[in-house]
Amino acid sequence: MAPITLRQQDELITSHVALVGHIVRETMTRVPSHVSRDDLTSAGLTALVQAAQSFDKDRGVPFTRYAARRVRGAILDELRSVDWASRSVRRRARDLEETRGRLAATLGRPATSDEVASAVGLSVAEIESNDDDIARAQVLSLQGAAGATLEETLVSETATPEDALEHTERLQYLVAAVAELPHRQRVVVEGYFFAERPMAEIAAELGVSESRISQIRAEALVQLRDAMNHALAPELLQPAARPGGCAARRREQYVAAVMARHSADTGRATDRRVLAFPPAATAPRRAAENSSGLAG
Repeated sequence: MAPITLRQQDELITSHVALVGHIVRETMTRVPSHVSRDDLTSAGLTALVQAAQSFDKDRGVPFTRYAARRVRGAILDELRSVDWASRSVRRRARDLEETRGRLAATLGRPATSDEVASAVGLSVAEIESNDDDIARAQVLSLQGAAGATLEETLVSETATPEDALEHTERLQYLVAAVAELPHRQRVVVEGYFFAERPMAEIAAELGVSESRISQIRAEALVQLRDAMNHALAPELLQPAARPGGCAARRREQYVAAVMARHSADTGRATDRRVLAFPPAATAPRRAAENSSGLAG
């Protein structure tokens, strides 16, 4: 073991205080409100000092990683220490949960407090008192599955591969659906949603009133909704008012054109398709949200 000097220890501690604060903030999002942030911070800082004192740089492990593990362990220990529910409270809670489950299976609905109390031979007040004790003592597991780290158990805001694939597919259908709109509808959708142009400006370009632009926009959104629902959520499709009529035939022709364009586009590079609209994809999403019935 290669010891480090006291000055080096102080430098490690000072430069990693923020790490303790970061881990405490993460932890506070996963625990009941009665858990003291100060207590967790104190435990984390103590662990940081101990980590600096025992750190061996020759082991090849970065201090940040080593300290983070020690700090998380100390915080977990602190959380376990504040779980003051006695074994009898925990045991009664398990019995109550088993009884509730059994009654729910028998009754076909959640059991009332009176029914649970009658089944276990306790009063409703005793059951509620036990539930309150468990609620105050409950500390959510920060360990998850065995061997999982805190980062792996925290909720992630990053889209899953399935979500990303579904989002890309919706964008692809939206691109095809907009491209197949009649000329005026396409101009309105691209101008209003994608370029974020004022309605008055679009109206002047097309030589119509603003109220007519609003009407064209509504018609276009219905078209987009039908095309995307046909591809992604057929159960949301609304039947035609007059099957076989002119409007129904136009809708069928439009949907068929969108499907054909999408099939052709799938043979091209994904980047070329997606970048047909603004990179952040906020404009297509805005059009989709305004059509209210779009799939997803």
